[in-house]
Amino acid sequence: MQQTLSPSDRETALAGLNGWIYDPAADAISHDFRFTGFSEAFAFMTRIALLAERADHHPDIANSYDRVRVTLSTHSAGGLTDRDIALAGAIDGLLHRG
Repeated sequence: MQQTLSPSDRETALAGLNGWIYDPAADAISHDFRFTGFSEAFAFMTRIALLAERADHHPDIANSYDRVRVTLSTHSAGGLTDRDIALAGAIDGLLHRG
């Protein structure tokens, strides 16, 4: 089973991510993304779904028109792990690849 990140490891990992916010109550990270419209937001969610399937690690995703909120936590470990950090980085990479 995966271990949750220590506070110092979490702080180091978050420093390498852009715009991800830590929620201590949930031991999770989230990011709010905004797009030009629903189609662009939905396309982004689809790309996240494909990444998540390949990684066998599935985020919580919420959508409202042009906004997408992604929340990451490893449920089986009970909190934030390296898998969440890796998926957050991959999701950020989607924005740079277009």
